This record gives sequence, C-alpha cells and structure tokens, in this order.
Amino acid sequence: MAHNETKLETQTLYQGRIIEVRKDRVRLENGKETVRELVVHHGGVCIAAVDQQDRLLLVRQFRYPYGTEIIELPAGKIELGEDPRECGIRELQEECGCTADRFEKLGELYPTPAYCTEVIHIYQASGLHETSQKLDEGEFLDVLRIPFEQAVQMVLDGQILDSKTQIGILKLHALRMQKTK
Repeated sequence: MAHNETKLETQTLYQGRIIEVRKDRVRLENGKETVRELVVHHGGVCIAAVDQQDRLLLVRQFRYPYGTEIIELPAGKIELGEDPRECGIRELQEECGCTADRFEKLGELYPTPAYCTEVIHIYQASGLHETSQKLDEGEFLDVLRIPFEQAVQMVLDGQILDSKTQIGILKLHALRMQKTK
C-alpha cells in the first residue's frame, strides 16, 4: 500500500538566503490533520575527487553549528535552477583548485528526510588537474590529500562525522570492491 499526505495549507515562517522555513497543514491517510514543519533547501553536491596517487581530496573547515572544524568532501549549495553536475565542477575548482577529466555521478542522498527538502548529489572526480582555488568571500578551508584507504578508515574510526562525506567515501569504496570481485 502506498502512503501519502495531502498538503492543505502552507505558511512561510522565514525566507533566508539559503533556506526557507515553512509550516504546512496536511491531511493524513486516515483523514486526520496535522502540521509538518519543513526547511526548504535547493540541494547540494559533494565530490569524491581522487588524484593520480589515489589520494582523496578533503577539506577541513570550521562549521558554526557545531563550533568546531570538521573534515568533509568538497561540497557546495546548488543555486536555484543550477545543474547539480555543473555545481560540482564549480565547487571542486573553487574549493580545491582542481578540474577533472572525468566527473561521474555516484548517487543522491536525503540528509534529513523528516523535515528538510535538501537532496545532496554525490559525484566522483578523477583525472585531476591543478588550477587555483577561488574561495567565496568569507570561506576559509584547508585542502587535505589523504590516501583513499586511510580516508575509509577515518570514517570507520569516527574521525569523519559528516554524513555526505561518510556516504561518498563508503560508496566509492564499495564500488571499488565490486570491481575487484
């Protein structure tokens, strides 16, 4: 049986530069009504870029909500109407100062499906070429080049806490393992 909810009414509580916060009144499949709070976000991309020495490019940056630096795959927000692949190519250039010969989609993920519309598109980049970083104003980060197998172990050891980064690394690892069978 397919499950569904019907939106009856929507109210925008906040409209920001990156997110919109809404409160929707919905009808459940049993006929009752309830309220759903959601964060509307245009989505993002992350890039698992591996260089010729099989090192994964990661970035270390301060994340205000957690009050600490975290290690992540290079990533960025999709602008309204922007193609996710083009966003990923742009973000790899801006954050890591690299272009790639190959840019392949690994999949998508819903980071917080209970209350947020964000979809993150995961890409793999290879055949990297060094250019120069073009960080956004107010963006500060360090680029790390970590041997791929070490990055997998960092996820397993709890040193990488970001979900998109964990999924990107582990999915690429699983795909590599399938090829060796």
